[in-house]
Amino acid sequence: MDPATTRPAVVIDNGTGYTKIGFAGNVEPCFTIPTVVALNESFLNQRRPTSKKGSNWLGQHNAGILADLDFYIGDEALSRSKSSSTYNLSYPIKHCQVENWDSMERFWQQCIFNYLRCDPEDHYFLLTESPLTAPESREYTGEIMFETFNVPGLYIAVQPVLALAAGYTTAKEFNKHDKEPAKYIKQWRGTKPKTGAPYSCDVGYERFLGPEVFFNPEICSSDFTMPLPDVIDKCIQSAPIDTRRALYKSTKLVRLQNIVLSGGSTMFKDFNRRLQRDLKKIVDARLGGGLTAEPVEVNVVSRPIQRYAVWFGGSVLASTQEFFTACHTKAEYEEYGASICRTNPVFKGMY
Repeated sequence: MDPATTRPAVVIDNGTGYTKIGFAGNVEPCFTIPTVVALNESFLNQRRPTSKKGSNWLGQHNAGILADLDFYIGDEALSRSKSSSTYNLSYPIKHCQVENWDSMERFWQQCIFNYLRCDPEDHYFLLTESPLTAPESREYTGEIMFETFNVPGLYIAVQPVLALAAGYTTAKEFNKHDKEPAKYIKQWRGTKPKTGAPYSCDVGYERFLGPEVFFNPEICSSDFTMPLPDVIDKCIQSAPIDTRRALYKSTKLVRLQNIVLSGGSTMFKDFNRRLQRDLKKIVDARLGGGLTAEPVEVNVVSRPIQRYAVWFGGSVLASTQEFFTACHTKAEYEEYGASICRTNPVFKGMY
């Protein structure tokens, strides 16, 4: 029996804005940190090769080692970049896709050793990804986890599936409720350079324009993009006809929630009410023809758990014994290579 199966698995939910990390079996992550890395640009410049004769190769080598050690992540990275001009910020994930794998590896290194303070060789790992992640990205993730951190087992789960699992299985709410996004926005205050008088920047219509992009995408892009309510309606309409009505609403008898909100972008105040209103308009317009039909009830429920829904779903999955049999193991990686991460061990097929 693998000793690592007797220890709780490590669950890491990598988000574009924030990353949630913790151990399986808990109801909330141990740490929620911004997904950002601060790198020392002075060391990075020194280790770049030059065409000059007599270059100091030893100095470049030492600078490369220091560059690998002198970096910060999360809130500490943000504070370092403000206090020192030598640190540049790097955001490894953009639009839910990893774009800088070197920074992503550094970020995971700090998460495991400095935050969780655990030995990766003693724990199985569950990592999350977006539904549109390329198979090559899963291979890169597997290479980093198995070769750099030498983990005994790895499972890569799709974020929406974990969010659905959290929405249906939990009967316990967090004691620590989320705050309004406005409280995370920096209050811009300063002094005028000539007079020295203090001033502040008031955020007016911008606070409403941000979440409005979900419902009117043409605000930020001239390309045709389907609004979020239309995407949900189209998805439900593609389901079997006898299940569509139940997908629009929650059943009070069994307290099911079929439209599950998850992620930081859904934390705007009354986001669920706006989504419910627009969905109701679409459904009513479809039923507003000459035929008389029973009205369809639309209900979108917002829960305090939605900010951690993906991580909590991963915690529930990784706390079961079946999870360890579904993971890709180190032995399988050494035998077949990184291509095993392209397949789902549960469904025995490609992701």
